[in-house]
Amino acid sequence: MSDDTKPDEQPIDTQPGAAPGPAASGGQDVGVAQLKDMIAALQAELDAKTAAVAEKHDQFVRALAETENVRRRLEKEKEDTAKYAISKFAKDILSVGDNFQRAISAVPQDAVDTDPALKSLLDGVILAERDFRGALARHGVTVVEPAGQPFNPHHHQAVMEQENPNVPNGTVLQVFQSGYLIDDRCLRPAMVVVSRGGAKAGKTDPANTHAAEDPDPSPTGGDT
Repeated sequence: MSDDTKPDEQPIDTQPGAAPGPAASGGQDVGVAQLKDMIAALQAELDAKTAAVAEKHDQFVRALAETENVRRRLEKEKEDTAKYAISKFAKDILSVGDNFQRAISAVPQDAVDTDPALKSLLDGVILAERDFRGALARHGVTVVEPAGQPFNPHHHQAVMEQENPNVPNGTVLQVFQSGYLIDDRCLRPAMVVVSRGGAKAGKTDPANTHAAEDPDPSPTGGDT
């Protein structure tokens, strides 16, 4: 045995893997890659959850809007039901008002002037007709008397036309039967006579048209 070798000293292990080397650094690179994969997976999961939450929120907003529309529609239907509930009844009793008007129109004025009893009867019928209209008005039913107004196809029914160049074309000249509205809805259209042959309503001023077409400024237009 050589003197340089001491019994307590251990030989240095020089086997591969005992000291830090390429294997240790290689293990560190694998850990970073795995960490990146985990982050990417978590990010993808987060994106999916965010998209799902956004979709659920959109569905909630749509459902809320639809619920509000249904609520408004039901309220409108309820309001219309209450407003127009008497439409059928009101329409059935309109003939009573027609009979009042016929009775009033049938009495000659000279007969009223010479017969006090007839005058009293006529006054009673007029008062009853006025009360009839007042009762309808309290329930939202109003009378349509369009004489002198432009023809409205939503509220009037033309039964005939009459030549009259002195008024704008389409003017109501006469009312055969009164019409009725219940709030803004037509309960019964007024039966009317409509003019034709005059200037177009709303297009030109009748006074200016008359002056332009007729050089004679006199009301008779120069006719003798």
